[in-house]
Amino acid sequence: MPDHEGLYILMLSIHGRICGTPELGVDADTGGQVGYVLDEMRALARDPRVARIDLLTRRFSDPATHPIYGEARESLGSGARIIRLSAGPSQKYLQKERLWDYLDTFVDGALQFIRSENRIPDIIHSHYADAGYVGVRLSRLLGIPLIHTGHSLGRDKRERLIAAGRKAESIDRQFRFSRRIAAEEAVLSEASAILTSTRQEVDKQYALYENAAQAHFVVLPPGVDLRRFSRPGRQRSSPLLPSLRRFLEAPRKPAILAIARPDERKNFQRLVEAYATAPDLREQANLILVMGQRDRFEQIPHGARGVIESVLRTVDDYDLYGQVALPKHHEPEEIPEYYRYAAIYKGVFVNPALTEPFGLTLLEAAASGLPVVATRHGGPQDIIRYCRNGILVDPLNIGEMQDALRQMLFDRRRWQRASRAGLMGVRRVYSWEAHARRYLAEVERILRRQRKQLRRESAARQGVRRALPTADHLLISDIDNTLIGDPAGLAALIEWLGEHPRVAFGVATGRNLKQTMEVLAAHQVPRPDICITDVGTRIVYGNTLHEDQDWAAHLHYRWWREGVLQTLAEIPGLRLQEKPAQSTFKVSYYVDPKRPPTAKDLQQRLHQQRIAAHVVLSHTRYLDVLPIRASKGHAIRFLAFRWGLPLHAVLTAGDSGNDADMMGGEICGVVVGNHSPELHGLRDRHHIYFASACHAWGILEGIQHYHFSGDLHV
Repeated sequence: MPDHEGLYILMLSIHGRICGTPELGVDADTGGQVGYVLDEMRALARDPRVARIDLLTRRFSDPATHPIYGEARESLGSGARIIRLSAGPSQKYLQKERLWDYLDTFVDGALQFIRSENRIPDIIHSHYADAGYVGVRLSRLLGIPLIHTGHSLGRDKRERLIAAGRKAESIDRQFRFSRRIAAEEAVLSEASAILTSTRQEVDKQYALYENAAQAHFVVLPPGVDLRRFSRPGRQRSSPLLPSLRRFLEAPRKPAILAIARPDERKNFQRLVEAYATAPDLREQANLILVMGQRDRFEQIPHGARGVIESVLRTVDDYDLYGQVALPKHHEPEEIPEYYRYAAIYKGVFVNPALTEPFGLTLLEAAASGLPVVATRHGGPQDIIRYCRNGILVDPLNIGEMQDALRQMLFDRRRWQRASRAGLMGVRRVYSWEAHARRYLAEVERILRRQRKQLRRESAARQGVRRALPTADHLLISDIDNTLIGDPAGLAALIEWLGEHPRVAFGVATGRNLKQTMEVLAAHQVPRPDICITDVGTRIVYGNTLHEDQDWAAHLHYRWWREGVLQTLAEIPGLRLQEKPAQSTFKVSYYVDPKRPPTAKDLQQRLHQQRIAAHVVLSHTRYLDVLPIRASKGHAIRFLAFRWGLPLHAVLTAGDSGNDADMMGGEICGVVVGNHSPELHGLRDRHHIYFASACHAWGILEGIQHYHFSGDLHV
């Protein structure tokens, strides 16, 4: 394990209403995943190897929801907490499909939270595609391994909805499948482990993804809380009978029980049709549908309202009154009673979903001694294989569903065998304690592999200090003629950095990444926490050199590289530099000192062609054309915002023209003594210090001037 303090696990589950006592079923986004995550957290927190586990989710103060969701923190006991971060409208609860535009804000909030806690997590665990999007970015920024649980998958769900008769264009608009699937592909390519509940999830559902071949899958089924879900024992009656008499003429008949949120993917409509069109089932059994919580109809989300309306119409069309129960409310402690009620009267539990990633309700039924009929698409295959307590069916085939219900309800010997087998199987295979043990074994494997990788790094890489997430200051230096040029000064600066671990260190250079790594290694400079290369057009992080894709996306704005090449092709005094000097967001030229074009003239030519770019001249010999949003200074400010650092906690150092925009404003700028004439115009600028000493000695002089890393006297 990482150290004597124990593991720190950071979980991400963003959508839905998450609290210590969850309102499961209150809406389409507060279902099985929420219960799964909370149970998993509590099981892990009970293990002595885990020191701390935090769950990051969204914070909102919607008047229509419980006030707890506006609380920033909620303790679950045993070192487990729910941390709520603002992302999107704070006064409004949003469905998960509407959260995609706010996930980058959630990333920034997560970084701020990690910084404030002063400890870096050992592992990040994301749940569902939206959290996977956030988890990938946090993993890239922090260099922390990511594990992921999908819960349900976009490609598989899309195919099932189309098979059920939905139009592709309609469901793509409603469920944002393009963004969801892209996030899932990214997780597959970058996560250290993908946790699945079943082998079928790997072989059938993830097989639809291009990046599945390179992913590492771990089949790790969830558990069931055997303290809540248990067989009826010697009970001959149920406390639910009085409330069910409001719906049922004969409430002691065997019950066909279904429990799920009112989502069209749960396929309630076909279950009701299967019951309604089978006279023998209607005569000998009741149908009980527990479909979340609801008060007034107009307050129900549109999708859920459509499901409930469809069920009510079918009840009315087939005159099922007195045979179907549709309770509007239930308390959390009543859910186990529904399973026990159905078991007392020799009923059956049904999960008719179009696809079910796992099927936790099937385990709850098994632990209650209740046989099941379940969809054959997804996790129920594994559950039935281990527990042998039911029948799998095609959820789109009403006749097949009816036959399975008849077998379980009308064959008492089969019912007894399935009931006993389910009780034995769930205790043998499915428990949260066993889940936690296997989970932590996988985490230990990932962390061991990470440590081995770090040990294989070169001497330069071994000097890496993972200071960035907990840093409160940031030092960014140009390389050529600033950081390097005086070996003794460089050694003194490296020693200073070692003595100040809360100062993150970065370089900003016109070189490309390969050249940057080579020159740093040649001068025995430890790998920086941040590298801003290619004149500010590229940001990479730390040991693993993960590129900041958000910065790259930011630079695409109105950038037309081919247009730059065409516009400047015939300008006298310009010659394209070699291919290694070029990049996606940088066009580099040599300047003829005998007939140099002015930067102003070149900028004007580009502007006339409606090309949003700016021109940087360095050492009177080199010229770079960059996207309008790109520069070392913009990159540094982007980083300061992302990492929550005030600009006066950033110190930059340089010697030439392409370093100018790193300085000024609230940033503490240092111009080293060996600077080029291009920087003379900065002498009277606010927060720019001209050092007398050269190279790294000049940086140290600037550090002393600003009292950097202590109280900043600025």
